[in-house]
Amino acid sequence: MVENTQIEEIYAEAFEGIFSRVIVTADDEETVRKAAEDSTATPSIVIGRVEGGIEKWLGKKETPDKRKGAILQFWGGINPKKPFSDSLKKFEIELSYRIRQDILVKPFTAVFDALPDAEGKIDMIERVGHCGDGYEWLEKRYRRNVIVVPIMVPDFIIEQYLGYSRGVMGANFWIMCKTKEALKKAGEKALQAIDNIEGVVTPFDICSAGSKTETSFPWIGPTTNHPFCPSLRKKLGEDSKVPKSVNYIPEIVINGVSMQTVKKAMKAGMEAALDVDGVVKISAGNYGGKLGDYKIYLRELFP
Repeated sequence: MVENTQIEEIYAEAFEGIFSRVIVTADDEETVRKAAEDSTATPSIVIGRVEGGIEKWLGKKETPDKRKGAILQFWGGINPKKPFSDSLKKFEIELSYRIRQDILVKPFTAVFDALPDAEGKIDMIERVGHCGDGYEWLEKRYRRNVIVVPIMVPDFIIEQYLGYSRGVMGANFWIMCKTKEALKKAGEKALQAIDNIEGVVTPFDICSAGSKTETSFPWIGPTTNHPFCPSLRKKLGEDSKVPKSVNYIPEIVINGVSMQTVKKAMKAGMEAALDVDGVVKISAGNYGGKLGDYKIYLRELFP
């Protein structure tokens, strides 16, 4: 049973984002894994790109074309100072890069929509279909309208319309650990617990570099959250916020289709991490409300 003393009285900040949820398939498990991992490998929302995560691996009976597959989520940011249509267009462009560069180039891959209750649809003909240089065509396959893109293997298949909706990005918790062994075990157990929750992804997996909102080097983007760096504890003195017995602070970041789903995943991950010897307590990235409009109070997850 989780005790309040193990969880800091703090909230994690999160924000609204755009996401698509897709199924990628291939002839064999190795190709599916490479396509899924390559296309979701770089968590890049902080530099204005899209980021992704693997939600679930699928067996042959779970995919439209009865091949091995995976459910992937791709996420983009929303600029509150501009019309939503601007953010959606940027998301469409960045999403197309991930599909073209990391999935289409793998032999015999296909992409299908996995968001039936979508807010809207993106027509993939312009930025993915036209990779066929005008020779692409539309077809009905697996009871879906797909684009067939002629390539040299051949061919790449993608459902013409991929759905998009708005969800929750950047929810997080920190695992304050005494030892490297505790860090590895707690991080792995947290991710395993979160993997059981449908509708969420962890784009960074076990993240070693929590950042902050302000920086002296804005051209880099987010820089290290220095008050929480254990190696700076002596140098910072009273300005260090690292507890005495803590030597490692990994972060788990969660994106999800709804706030309810995100909270469920956070609770599962936190419970799993706290079950590991050498974990001192759980905290979260908190920036005084500067990062996002959503505040998720950690203790309220354990009524």
